Amino acid sequence: MALSDRLELVNPSEIRRLFDLAAGMENVISLGIGEPDFVTPAHIREYAKEALDKGMTHYGPNAGLPMLRRAVAEKLREQNGIEVDPMSEVMILVGANQAFLMGMATFLKDGEEVLIPSPMFVSYAPAVVLAGGKPVEVPTYEENDFRLSVDDLEKHVTGKTRALIINTPNNPTGAVLTKKDLEEIADFAVEHDLIVLSDEVYEHFVYDGAKNHSIASLDGMFERTITINGFSKTFAMTGWRLGFVAAPAWIIEKMTRFQMYNATCPVTFVQYAAAKALRDPRSWEAVEEMRREYDRRRKLVWKRLNEMGLPTVKPKGAFYIFPRIRDTGLTDHQFSELMLNEARVAVVPGSAFGKAGEGYIRISYATAYEKLEEAMDRMEKVLREKRLV
Repeated sequence: MALSDRLELVNPSEIRRLFDLAAGMENVISLGIGEPDFVTPAHIREYAKEALDKGMTHYGPNAGLPMLRRAVAEKLREQNGIEVDPMSEVMILVGANQAFLMGMATFLKDGEEVLIPSPMFVSYAPAVVLAGGKPVEVPTYEENDFRLSVDDLEKHVTGKTRALIINTPNNPTGAVLTKKDLEEIADFAVEHDLIVLSDEVYEHFVYDGAKNHSIASLDGMFERTITINGFSKTFAMTGWRLGFVAAPAWIIEKMTRFQMYNATCPVTFVQYAAAKALRDPRSWEAVEEMRREYDRRRKLVWKRLNEMGLPTVKPKGAFYIFPRIRDTGLTDHQFSELMLNEARVAVVPGSAFGKAGEGYIRISYATAYEKLEEAMDRMEKVLREKRLV
């Protein structure tokens, strides 16, 4: 099947559709887009200016600047327990989102299946389709805090299964897999000879004593894992478009070929700034400040949602919360439209994240505390007036 045919099978993002709709309305509080409301820390912006002043405006290597790949390797060793060769097992990308299509293109054959825990980030299934594979949703459940289990996986694995995508901390549910969860998933991957794509872009935003663990750090897992991460969420650098992967050398070599004929290379002066940022203690102080503020907002939104009659699991990570709205008698699409039109609050239907998201909505609390308070007031007012709770 030609790529043009595969594109016909991929729908535009529901999140972007809502974002565009809300942008045309007045007085809307958007809780839809997963983007930090913080500005990139000043010292990182200064590093970018420094690079520009040095004339770093030329092409760089397809796989990224060596200085950034070395800094990423240090970060992976110190923070994630993953040992990598920066020159052959690390690659810099134009945003972490590239990693899914480019990574699967290195090994996936036509018709092979990829297991994806659902609810899931909106890019996963389209990336599988564009790479020629078949996405297979594996439902996770509110009763288990939306954490993936091997029991769930065993019900969906077949002889055609080639890979598994995991995302912890999770977008859209905020679920965080424990080390025991990951050990069991690793055993499952080895038993069925699967490649694992591990999306860890929210790794630093965890709460209530939860910890992020990287599956590639477990014995024998690096050789079958593509660890995906980036700077957008960690350092509030969404518009800078910079991500990275760590993977076996044969995967990195093929991904580099893909980038060679796609984006050529990431932006050079942005890579310089990121490399300096990774080694600057001020960067990690800023991350902790953001984490504490997200935690404050998380507690507010979780409390208010439950008080207004929308049962909600308390998320352990990321900056999303996933309340159940099916008890209102509305579908998730109807609920989202009601909130947009009458409360002037933009939330995302849970079904945008897969079948297991039906009957839920996603709220991003990556916005100012005062705006979140106002949004909760508006939502509760509409729910009471309509007698939906």
